[in-house]
Amino acid sequence: MPRAGHPVIIDVYGTPAPQGSKRAFAVRGKGGIPTGKIAVIESSHDRVKSWRQAVIDAAHEGDGSVLRNAVTVQMTFYLKRPLGHFRTGKNAGILRDSAPRRPAKMPDLSKLIRATEDALSDALVWADDALVVSIDAAKYWDDAHPPGASIIIKEAEA
Repeated sequence: MPRAGHPVIIDVYGTPAPQGSKRAFAVRGKGGIPTGKIAVIESSHDRVKSWRQAVIDAAHEGDGSVLRNAVTVQMTFYLKRPLGHFRTGKNAGILRDSAPRRPAKMPDLSKLIRATEDALSDALVWADDALVVSIDAAKYWDDAHPPGASIIIKEAEA
């Protein structure tokens, strides 16, 4: 466990991906005949899998201790700004005046948090994500910062 008062800081590089949206479909048997069963899968399975692995890899760079007490978490997600936000031609690389300042669009912040919390559990940063008693999270387009997340975990005040 980190020494009291010392936060766990994890910097993750990769494309943040949401977890939580599901897609259902009818299972088909031989000859494409419906079996009557329904399968449910994560909508962005491949992206979530790679994001969670990036979080696990970044978390494993820590001291390996497992948090077992209440914690507060700060998560800042950095997203890649869409190319359509930039001007073209001789002004390429300059933001359009109409470009939104914050990513008030998908991916949902709450679903980014869910994927990241689950990955931190898988990485054994904490015994269980139920230990999180407070969370402060935000998402930004930040051209000066590579896509990813900055995570700060602190022991909660008694």
